[in-house]
Amino acid sequence: MASTSPGYAITIRVDGPPSAQPVAEITAAITAAGASITALDVVESLIDRVTVDVSCDAFDSDHADRITAAISQNPLLTVRKVSDRTFLLHLGGKIEVQSKVPLKTRDDLSRAYTPGVARISQAIAADPSDARRLTIKRNTVAVVTDGSAVLGLGNIGPEAALPVMEGKAALFKRFADVDAWPVCLDTQDVDEIVRTVQIIAPVYGGINLEDISAPRCFEIERRLRELLDIPVFHDDQHGTAIVVLAALTNALKFVKKDLANCKIVISGAGAAGTAVARLLVASGAKHIIGFDKDGLVHESKINDDVMRQWFVENCNPGDFRGSISDAMKGADIFIGVSAGNVLKEADIEAMAPKGIVFALANPDPEIDPAIARKHAAVVATGRSDHPNQINNVLAFPGIFRGLLDGRIHKITDEMLVAAAFAISDCVSPDQLNANFIIPSVFDPRVVTAVAAAVRSKG
Repeated sequence: MASTSPGYAITIRVDGPPSAQPVAEITAAITAAGASITALDVVESLIDRVTVDVSCDAFDSDHADRITAAISQNPLLTVRKVSDRTFLLHLGGKIEVQSKVPLKTRDDLSRAYTPGVARISQAIAADPSDARRLTIKRNTVAVVTDGSAVLGLGNIGPEAALPVMEGKAALFKRFADVDAWPVCLDTQDVDEIVRTVQIIAPVYGGINLEDISAPRCFEIERRLRELLDIPVFHDDQHGTAIVVLAALTNALKFVKKDLANCKIVISGAGAAGTAVARLLVASGAKHIIGFDKDGLVHESKINDDVMRQWFVENCNPGDFRGSISDAMKGADIFIGVSAGNVLKEADIEAMAPKGIVFALANPDPEIDPAIARKHAAVVATGRSDHPNQINNVLAFPGIFRGLLDGRIHKITDEMLVAAAFAISDCVSPDQLNANFIIPSVFDPRVVTAVAAAVRSKG
């Protein structure tokens, strides 16, 4: 299943004598190591030495080390330096603040700052709603995390979460021209998180909760929605659910099945899995069987949160009892938001004809996509190196663009469903096929369509 990725790109500087044909030797060594060469430059050519910079994509960090070692094994070649291109991209961070107004003269300073700015502050003090009109609030989102559930890395803390939140902010700007800023909190106490977000909220037009572990994320979102007069969106829940529903809508069109009649198996009943189930039920799904790390989700426990209770009350009709392999027999749809390799080939083979498999765990899906495609009609993953990537970037920029432009204070399930259908509609009937059920994240129509759908339900 493994394939090279730009996420593990390296640039290697190598010296060798011209007589050793270093370019040919370097190319041969990298190719033999199974890497993909993306660039090769001769940076210096002297009588006794040729210096070459070669860039290539690897499978992972260990593979990058093996590539370098393969070159070093040639006694005529000397590896001078190895640069991890992903680390280079992050040096100094990925975002910055830029002034929208010129500050070149005293007149500029007098209007942008003192004494002129005092008049703006007085106007806002007299009418706080003017903050949206006269400050950055109208187009600014806080990307809030406590670092407790970052990507697939787990509880790595606020500092380690910062590169991810920076990336999120960069995506907001690139795709929806929304100014977002990372807010990484050094606490995992629900009360402290809620209070902190509440007291910084005057700066922002919206709050995007990110990478906060379940079940605390449910309570944080619920309480902030009650306290704040700006929209609060938990992307790990609702962003994932929107894009899953969008992709599933088109997958069902392709296989000519009705959601209401489909048997659905969900692996993962945390934030993402519960939100997916909620949106599917809101769209007509009637037969969902859910599993988590402890097995079948079928009864409430004493300390279960409200969302967990919802899952128990609304899923697993008919009181099914059994393993995930048992549930996969005759299933029309599998949706995985859990962990790698929880399914076997026999599980996919046991599905109903024209099965749909969304194996979304990253970096290792619930089943090898290549194996799943042998038996399923449609396969999607969360990875960029396979077709049908389920990527939240399709949802959250347009969601917030619509919320901010529409001055919408509360988010509803109706908005989320409308956003999903807006995304699915970006794939035309003549484009739809087993390997294209969801538009590209670079499709410029997506943000506009999602924003319009959100505004229409606001």
